[in-house]
Amino acid sequence: MLEGEDTADLHPHAHHAIQISFCLKGWFQISVGDESLSGPVAAVASDAPHGFRASGAVAFLFIAPESAVGIALAKLLFADRAWASVTGGPLAAALKPLCDCFAHGGDESDIRRAGRGILDALPVAEPRAMPDSRVLAMIAYAGENLEDRVSLPEAAGRAGLSSDRARHLFVAQTGLPFKTYVLWLRIERATALYAAGSSLTEAAHEAGFADSAHFSRTFRRTFGLPAAALRLYQD
Repeated sequence: MLEGEDTADLHPHAHHAIQISFCLKGWFQISVGDESLSGPVAAVASDAPHGFRASGAVAFLFIAPESAVGIALAKLLFADRAWASVTGGPLAAALKPLCDCFAHGGDESDIRRAGRGILDALPVAEPRAMPDSRVLAMIAYAGENLEDRVSLPEAAGRAGLSSDRARHLFVAQTGLPFKTYVLWLRIERATALYAAGSSLTEAAHEAGFADSAHFSRTFRRTFGLPAAALRLYQD
């Protein structure tokens, strides 16, 4: 969650997750190319470059685009553009419980519960729309080895594919090269560890970054703000 009386102006950035922004207090504005949109609820597609300005309190929900919910949301919201204002349905209905968490000083478990409620209420894609099981095997391998070196040949072997076939299949299914996807997994891991109380250095090393500076640079490029700001924005 981002909170503050001053205007936050995040640098243009792009990340693999679908981003849902909820305005809990004040306002926000998202710019995508030459267009812009505002709350109370708005969504940005996976890997879409965007800028963000806000004042007040804004909650973010990030959804993996290759998940069943992510696949269904992309079809529902992003048929002809990389962003969408949301005025109805379960996403708009989720605004009240999130506002209640903010107004009554809800703790992390309350916020997680509200987020889980949103996911449970969202449409789910048919099982056949899920990524190929071989791609899921590559993702599982990467997730299990983030602290160490993650290689495409080893991931391909886990999936029973040649490196060349694995490379092409992975891009076709996820929209990202395997190496870029692994970097996204490292960002997720380090962010979760840091937000949970690990030091920036500990979080970076456990997620496979060379050092905290490498994690910080990658985080800023991905989200438009420094990783150290996580402490401020989660309170």
